[in-house]
Amino acid sequence: MIQLKNTTVLGKNKKIVKFLLAIYLCIMSYYLYTHQYYNADIEAYMGLVYKANFPDMKIEEIHKKVYDELKPKRPEITQVDENRVEEADGESSYYKILSENPKVYEEEIQLFTVKPFYNFINSIFFNLGFKAATSTFLITIISYVLILILIFSFLLKTVKNDYVAFGFTILISLFKPLLDASRHATPDGLSCLLLLLSFYFVAIKRNLFIATIVGILCILTRPEYFIFYSFLLGILYIFRSDFNFKAKEIVLAFVYFALTFGIIQYFNQIPWSVLFMNQFTKVQLYPISNPDAFNFGEYLACIKSKLLIEFNTSYFPLLLIFIILILDYKLILNKNRKAFIFLSLYAAIYITVFVRFIMFPSLVTRMMVGFYLIIILSLITYQSSKSQIIDKTA
Repeated sequence: MIQLKNTTVLGKNKKIVKFLLAIYLCIMSYYLYTHQYYNADIEAYMGLVYKANFPDMKIEEIHKKVYDELKPKRPEITQVDENRVEEADGESSYYKILSENPKVYEEEIQLFTVKPFYNFINSIFFNLGFKAATSTFLITIISYVLILILIFSFLLKTVKNDYVAFGFTILISLFKPLLDASRHATPDGLSCLLLLLSFYFVAIKRNLFIATIVGILCILTRPEYFIFYSFLLGILYIFRSDFNFKAKEIVLAFVYFALTFGIIQYFNQIPWSVLFMNQFTKVQLYPISNPDAFNFGEYLACIKSKLLIEFNTSYFPLLLIFIILILDYKLILNKNRKAFIFLSLYAAIYITVFVRFIMFPSLVTRMMVGFYLIIILSLITYQSSKSQIIDKTA
């Protein structure tokens, strides 16, 4: 009788918490919809929406449609930003030139075709009747909602307390990088959702097949996640018995990821050197047809000048402190497998971030939000299960 009563109370608590979360998500969705930031990339994604849905439309007409829609919402787009601190020469006047020159704009939007899944979703919203600008940021708002639902579901299984899981979810929802990603018309929110979803299917559901499909979509949203997934598959291969995965499954997953990344690069056909020089040295008006030659000296100078600044202004040093404080080194010295899994995960994240930095020396917080959330959620999991790990070790 007592057990039945406790089950009824727990069920009632879960319903209350889910109702409160639903109300909160509705409020936050409205806030994000009314407080969108029209960032510099939005005009490129809008152009790709028009190109995908009207392949015969001339670039001059696409250009006019995009800027006619953007100018009332972002009037500074046609002006030179004199207050901007230029990372690359010509950056402050570049977007004004884009708004005036359709041919320059045509080459600019080609640089953004490397994220086909995000562009595909944008086209779906456009076909549903939304304006091009709205289509490009609706997915970030929806991703924000789904990320929080996924985090709540994950925490329910981890901390096993409805109200604690709800409290953690609210705190994470206010995490600045997550809110920033959800106010920009970029693939960052969608790629974060897909990354967390693939993690969920590995860690909770133990379903590598679905995790691989989601991972492929993540790479199609942001190709550089191929680096991280490669390290993760290496960890899964080493600890495959802990996850009940077969070596063949893991190798096949890597093959699928490599093929996805390779296909993107084949159709993209824009060298990394062109992207680097255009973003970090001198902004090119015609980056594809007339790019600057790659200069290794300028590349090294850029890396050296940004190395400490970028890492110190990110959340990675702070999260590293929490990792050092929370990890139990007695378990690591005793070669506890679960402790080694967590340690390997953190090592994979930091190595991935460093490799990515060497390629593109910028750690924009909205682009790093997926890594931040994985660290935060795994630390909560580790702290919640530490006593069980110690008991099993003893």
